[in-house]
Amino acid sequence: MACSAQLEMRLVAEGYKLIAGADEVGRGAMAGPLVAAAVILDLACAPRGIDDSKKLSRNQRERLAEEIKQRAVAFSITRIEPEEIDRINIHRASLRAMGLAAKALRPLPEYVLIDGKFKVPDATCPQMSIIKGDGLSISIAAASIIAKVARDEWMREYDTEYPGYGFARHVGYCTRAHKQSLARLGPSPIHRMSFQDVHSYQYLLDLTGEEEDPA
Repeated sequence: MACSAQLEMRLVAEGYKLIAGADEVGRGAMAGPLVAAAVILDLACAPRGIDDSKKLSRNQRERLAEEIKQRAVAFSITRIEPEEIDRINIHRASLRAMGLAAKALRPLPEYVLIDGKFKVPDATCPQMSIIKGDGLSISIAAASIIAKVARDEWMREYDTEYPGYGFARHVGYCTRAHKQSLARLGPSPIHRMSFQDVHSYQYLLDLTGEEEDPA
């Protein structure tokens, strides 16, 4: 089943009018925020070409993100910072981000389609979790595009604030270049210290610091 509005139309037939899709990006990154978006599309005038953000080029995503924002009934973007991810873990952070994004919509949705296996806690309306939903539901795909474009832009800003890590290129994900910069510079303030790859580099730096301490 390709990305389409079939799920949304089925819910419309059941009597729901304001149907939102919610998705998050940055779950597997070692640095930067986890970002979620929620979108209520006007199915009658949804932009063409909406699909899972991972299947689109940067230019396609940025063009579609602007079109979606202009034509959507409502959209919202939320972010969970690295400190909170470290405190509550990435799974809870992902669900919390999508739940907050859905609650931030105005008007509030009557039904929410959630990307993934799990439902969000404390939902204020019915919801359906859909594995690989960003490739099946046009509403979830629209949310994935908006979230991806927003997060990438924030990571490019962090690349200027914390030079040397290459955030503009790998946007915080676990690449060889990212690991090499971690080994050279140590973790930055936006790294997720609870992630094993980041924690191990901090541990090595701590040991090195102890050995070089004249005291």
